[in-house]
Order: sequence, then structure tokens, then C-alpha cells
Amino acid sequence: MVEKKSEIEILSVDLVATWSLDLQVETCAICRNHLMDMCIECHDNLEDDLCTISWGKCGHAFHRHCIQRWLTTKNICPLDTQVWKEENKKFN
Repeated sequence: MVEKKSEIEILSVDLVATWSLDLQVETCAICRNHLMDMCIECHDNLEDDLCTISWGKCGHAFHRHCIQRWLTTKNICPLDTQVWKEENKKFN
């Protein structure tokens, strides 16, 4: 049997992958930006690598800077008014 040579040769491949968190709410209820995007503070300071997500034991998530600013005046979750207790989750 004669082996047929392909007319197409792949020289390189650039793979692209995306991911997202499995969230009940995908938007920060404080700044209204998507949780995978920068918060307003990081956007103003161009500090993308410092924009992390803070999870509450209630299951709600906010940008860390947003919830820290919120907690200076109220010690409750902005969505369900339970006392805010941070969950120790590290995703970004």
C-alpha cells in the first residue's frame, strides 16, 4: 500500500482557553462590574493583578475593594443583609 502524503502541514498551533467561576451572581452588587473584570478602584489605578474576589459565607461574592469599602459603614452582606463573614476561598 502506498502512503499518501498530506498536502497540508501544520507548522504551529496557538491554543486559547477560557474559564469562569460558577457563580450565582456574576456582577459585583456594589460597583456593578462583572466579577471577572476589575473593580472601579483597580480600573482607576490600573492594578488588574490586585483585583481579587471576596466570598461571604452566605455564598455571595464581591470585589475585595468594594466589600472592604462597604464594610466601613455596614457589617452586613449587601445582598441578603446577613452579618458579613468572609469565606476563605482563593480563585484569583
